[in-house]
Amino acid sequence: MIQKNPLKYFLFAFLLIGIDQASKMAVHHYMQPGFAGQLSLIGDWFKLHYVLNPGMAFGMQLTHDYGKLILSLFRLVAMAGIGWYLVHLARQGAPNGLLWAMAMILAGAVGNVIDSTFYGVLLGNAPYGSPTPWFHGQVIDMIFVDVWEGFIPDWVPLWGGQYYSTPIFNIADSCIFIGVCLILFFQRRFFRDHSFDPDAQLPDDAVTAGSATVYPAADAIEEIAAEHNQTPVAAVEGQPAPDLDEQDTSETDKDQPVSSEEHITSQAEEEPRPTTPSGASPV
Repeated sequence: MIQKNPLKYFLFAFLLIGIDQASKMAVHHYMQPGFAGQLSLIGDWFKLHYVLNPGMAFGMQLTHDYGKLILSLFRLVAMAGIGWYLVHLARQGAPNGLLWAMAMILAGAVGNVIDSTFYGVLLGNAPYGSPTPWFHGQVIDMIFVDVWEGFIPDWVPLWGGQYYSTPIFNIADSCIFIGVCLILFFQRRFFRDHSFDPDAQLPDDAVTAGSATVYPAADAIEEIAAEHNQTPVAAVEGQPAPDLDEQDTSETDKDQPVSSEEHITSQAEEEPRPTTPSGASPV
């Protein structure tokens, strides 16, 4: 397990937070809300559309009187939890992809927490009748992917008969969405067991003694035969392995030329001598 420094992932999160806040300030100061200030970027389906979101991500809202306050407090707790979990994953040596995804989720959470906490005071955009401008700021959304809009059929539960358009979101929402999708798509790679078992890398019949590994005779023979470019001789269980160096020497001697005298002597030694019966003289 190799521990990693979480600093670069926090710096990446801070960079995304800066881009998110800069885009919101630019939209607030240089664009008019609604269709009057809408800008088409790519055809009629990718637009900039300035709206205020008093609720959750992608335009969803909480209708309870204290729903916004509860949501803001939940975001603070979630932001702290995600930051702690990012540090924990880095110390555990988690994959880089998982750490980058967690940094994106952290950036999105912090970006929307800043809006909810301070925009009601700094920009004065808290909804009318809010008990306090603190923690009741409205999130600035501007990215509008206009894929479809119209009335939902009446037979659809909950939303039937209502007018619907593609949700308008911001960069913080995009960071959360992309980070969650990366974790879901690559969860097997991110969360698989990376533990290393040294015994699992050895053959089943290998014996480990201390730091040295002793292999069976058959494997040793194959290794030595490979070094001498010889065909390994199968080891018989209970018998010592043959000495390949002596085998190489004997095979080498066979290839040497033999003189005529040595050849005659060797033939004489190999041919059996005739035996003579006792009491008889040889002819």
